[in-house]
Amino acid sequence: MHILNKIIKSDDISSKIQPLRKNGKKIVFTNGCFDILHAGHVRYLAAAGAEGDILIVGLNSDKSVKLIKGNKRPIISQTQRAEVLAALEPVNYVTIFNEPDPFKLICRIKPDVLVKGADWEEKDIIGADIVKKNGGKIVRVDIVQQISTSDIIQRIMDTMG
Repeated sequence: MHILNKIIKSDDISSKIQPLRKNGKKIVFTNGCFDILHAGHVRYLAAAGAEGDILIVGLNSDKSVKLIKGNKRPIISQTQRAEVLAALEPVNYVTIFNEPDPFKLICRIKPDVLVKGADWEEKDIIGADIVKKNGGKIVRVDIVQQISTSDIIQRIMDTMG
């Protein structure tokens, strides 16, 4: 599949995964900003993908990232971030959402598995209640220490003097 075909509008994601679910595929969902992709992201997405058959990544839009991270972010546009994510082997689909959190998207997808970083307590994971109510499970993946987009940005700033 061409990588651009892996980028699906959030309104169309349900119809895309419906036949996959009918064929018994386990649907996994995770989300994030994925601004400057790094090894921590890659390991995280590989772990998420290993939890099922189809990995859907909900990508915060540029507007959404600004709300969460401030006006200087994102560094990379949503279109480019989506394309880079879609090129990764564990990722089956990428869908961009505008809200500050993926609650509406999770309600639409109803994943079998919801994956977040272990830095999130399960009680704080948006949509965990919906997933569990529908018989799904929550998986918290260990975070790679000392690798973060914020740290990378700071190191770049430090080298600029």
